[in-house]
Order: sequence, then C-alpha cells, then structure tokens
Amino acid sequence: MTGQDWIEKDFYSALGVPKDADDAAIKKAYRKLARQYHPDQNPGDASAEAKFKEIGEAYAVLSDSEQRQQYDAVRAMAGGGARFAAGPGGGGGNGFEDVFGSMFGGGAGPNERYQQYPQGGAGGGGFEDILSSMLGGQGGFRGGRQRAGFTTPQKGPDVAAETTLPFRTAVEGATVEFTVDGRKVKTKIPAGVNDGRKLRIRGKGRPGSGGGDAGDLVVTVHVAPHPVFTLDGANLRMTVPVTFAEAALGTTVEVPTLDGHTVKLKVPAGTPTGRVLRVKGRGVKNAKTQGDLLVTVQVAVPQKLSKKAKEALEAFAAESDHEDVRAGLAQRAAE
Repeated sequence: MTGQDWIEKDFYSALGVPKDADDAAIKKAYRKLARQYHPDQNPGDASAEAKFKEIGEAYAVLSDSEQRQQYDAVRAMAGGGARFAAGPGGGGGNGFEDVFGSMFGGGAGPNERYQQYPQGGAGGGGFEDILSSMLGGQGGFRGGRQRAGFTTPQKGPDVAAETTLPFRTAVEGATVEFTVDGRKVKTKIPAGVNDGRKLRIRGKGRPGSGGGDAGDLVVTVHVAPHPVFTLDGANLRMTVPVTFAEAALGTTVEVPTLDGHTVKLKVPAGTPTGRVLRVKGRGVKNAKTQGDLLVTVQVAVPQKLSKKAKEALEAFAAESDHEDVRAGLAQRAAE
C-alpha cells in the first residue's frame, strides 16, 4: 500500500464508521462486514472478494493507533482524498507534488511527479520519504511496509476433531467438550445427528493473524450402533419379524420405541417381507422437526415344522391358486 493509496482511499467510509469512531466501534464494524463479505460465504463472487480486501485494508490501518494518526494527518493535508498530480503540458498544475516541492525547496517542477522507488533502490527521496519526514521520521510507509498494519487480515486455520456418541445420546442430543490447543471448548450436538456428519463450530479454531477471525472447529460425529434401532435423518428405523400366518391374514403387533414404551402397529393382510410401515411421531424430535418410526416387516420362516404343521402347509399349497410368483423373472433379468 502506497502513500497515494492513503490519500485516495476513505477507510472510514469503507467500514461505515465516522472519523471520530473509537476502537470498539471500528472493530465491531469490521467484524460485521468481514462476516458478510468473507470469500467462504460468497464463493466465486469477485465483488465480494474485492470488498473483503477493501475492509481488511481499512481495518489494518484504523486499528493501529499510530498508523491511524498518520493516515488522518495525510488525509487532512491532502484535503480529503482526491488524486493530486501535475497538470498536463506543464501549465501551472499546482498539484500535490508542487505543494511539497515548494515546502521543501522547490525540488520538483510542475511537470515532475514524485515516484516511489523500490526499497533499497536508487533515488530514495520519493513521495513516501517526504511524508515520513513530515510525520516525524517514523517510517510509516517505506519502513513499515511489513508491519501488521499493511497486511490483509487472515482467518486462522480450522481444527478437526472427532467424537463417538452412544446411539441414544445421538438421538437426544448432548453437550460435548473438546480440548483445542490446550483450551476447553464445549459445543452442543443437536438431536438426531447421524453417523459421519460434520459439524462446524465458528470461531473455535486457531487464532487469525493481522486482526483476522479465528478459524473453526470441525467435528466429525460417529454414532455407536444400537441392537434394534438405526438413524435415518430424523427418522428411526427398526425391523419387526412376523409369522407367515400373521403376514398372510393380517394382525396387530406391539413394537418397542426408543423411549421405553410400546406402540400397537397394524400389519395388513398380505404384507410381504420388506414392506415399511410408519408410526407417526416416534422418531427424532428437535427444534426443527419431528421424525417417525419406520418399521420394516420381516416374515419369519420356521426352521422346523411339526407333522401337523407340515400337513397344514401342504394342504394350503394344494388349495392355493398356483400363481407363479416368479413369472417374468428370467425375462427381466435378460434386459
């Protein structure tokens, strides 16, 4: 950032604060705008990226009391921010450089411009050197180019963490504590978190640099399996076995719920294996939704039959309509 940049750019306007704003107001305004225009929040938006850089430059100067004092002095001397240059053709431009020339012995005519030389390069007596001498030789431009005030604020690195929750805790939600760089960080795990889900906790990662925000804590949640239930979004799933007679004739069965109660579930006549029946409102409950209990019916086939049971099934088979339940299977397989 050059001295001419300080003359041209209104950092107070960039942050939307008055010139007499205190440090707290400047920091508050910067944080609000940084969140609004951060590239992570506006992927691929070039204008937002440019705005983010602009407010970063403004905050870098205004948050440093020494540089803010220098900036205010330069702006006051320049009259508020227009670019001053010698008039074309040498015709009495009375530009900003001419003013400095007259103040320091007329070293530059109306057709000459002060130039910033590379650090350590030839000449050395450029525009920034003149401003530096006027402001007490503090090196506010040339010598301070590597100071924090001239760097764009950088967000701190994210920190990754993992946690494994018991199934019931994942369904009901919990508060979990992590240790990040020696700091204790507590975060709330929402009810119904599924296995493998990543949760981002803003500002709980490593510190930023140059006034930038801290990084985030990214938590990968693992859920321990349950012997009966599984999580599917906000729904709970389970499998309930029924006998062949119950599936064929229909029945009402009692099924357990995660809260320790039971509900009655009607199994319609002719229910095949794999059909899913829904019990409303018996899934995950949180602030946003109320899930259901999804029950998959599994027809249990007996491994051993008594003589009478076998005779009854044979009689049933003889009395059936002999429908070919595998009709068209080979044709569909050939497609």
